[in-house]
Order: sequence, then structure tokens, then C-alpha cells
Amino acid sequence: MPKYLIEREIPGAGHLSSAELQGISATSCGVLRELGPSIQWVQSYVTDDKIYCVYIAPNEDVIREHAAKGGFPANKISKISQIIDPVTAEAPLP
Repeated sequence: MPKYLIEREIPGAGHLSSAELQGISATSCGVLRELGPSIQWVQSYVTDDKIYCVYIAPNEDVIREHAAKGGFPANKISKISQIIDPVTAEAPLP
């Protein structure tokens, strides 16, 4: 199933309290339960004015539905085509 990176523009996101982030997370998880197992939230990264989320989903439409039902933006949705990390630099083993 495809992975997506969702960019959410949320001014002041980096200054949200732990309680506020917990509330956002709880809302997101509630919507995910409603939508069923075809969509999974993997992880999110909070910066000053954005939250970047990684999701596994069958398509962008279900991600947009999740955002609409949760009441948070999905300003940009990008399908992840490859994942690299430091191990990628290592030569393949014979």
C-alpha cells in the first residue's frame, strides 16, 4: 500500500502544548477508527508552522477525507516513491 507525506500548515504548531498535541492526536485517531483499516498514521513531525505526517493509505482521497473529518488541513499530499537512509550508501553485499 502506498505511503504519503502530508504537509499541514498550522501557524504556531511548534508552540502547541503537549495537551494540545494530544488532543490533535486523539481527534486523528478517532477519525482513523471511523475510516477503518485502509488508512494508517505512521508518524508526524512538528515544526514551527507545519506538521508533516506520514500515512499509509490506498489513495489521496481517503487522506483528504481524514483531514476533512478531523478538521485539520492537508495542504500538500505527496506520494512517497522511495525511502533512503544511511544504509542506502552501503555497497550491496554479494
